[in-house]
Amino acid sequence: MKVYVIDNGGQWTHREWRVLRDLGIETKIVSNDTPLSSFKDVDAIVLSGGAPSIFYEKEKLGLQENYLDELDIPILGICVGAQLIAEHFNGKCGPAKYPEYGKTEVIIDNHDELFDGVPDKIIVWESHNDEIKDTGILISLAHSKNCRHQAVKHPSKPIYGVQFHPEVEHTEYGEKMFQNFLSIVKK
Repeated sequence: MKVYVIDNGGQWTHREWRVLRDLGIETKIVSNDTPLSSFKDVDAIVLSGGAPSIFYEKEKLGLQENYLDELDIPILGICVGAQLIAEHFNGKCGPAKYPEYGKTEVIIDNHDELFDGVPDKIIVWESHNDEIKDTGILISLAHSKNCRHQAVKHPSKPIYGVQFHPEVEHTEYGEKMFQNFLSIVKK
């Protein structure tokens, strides 16, 4: 199995790569303007978190909307990657009323495949000024006290997004979420 991590300039992009590598996956980090032709033999992609604001700097997110349209493979968006997915599928994002940093309790509302085997409440690591305000066609899977949409999924495609950072050790069940995503990829 081969999974590419799309680099959005996030401080934890290498951790996403490392989690996948440690799970025995062939993986590499590629820029967010990598041509579609480079994904011919890729089984899935992870849209990394990153510094660009979905609200003010969407142009810095490269070709990722093309990936959402053209690639018929599972996709996991993290932080700004999740926000991009939401915006692409008719949702709305913008500055959070209460930006979240550090440890936050997240409540899982829908134990979809991504959250299989994950408890109803978990502590996750957050680092965001912007958030998903409206999910558009996406289904909301989780929330926190200050953020209504901590996780989303497409209703018919294997496309998921999480506002928090499952790749860091401070997020409970983060590795389990990656394992669950890989199980989705294997289908």
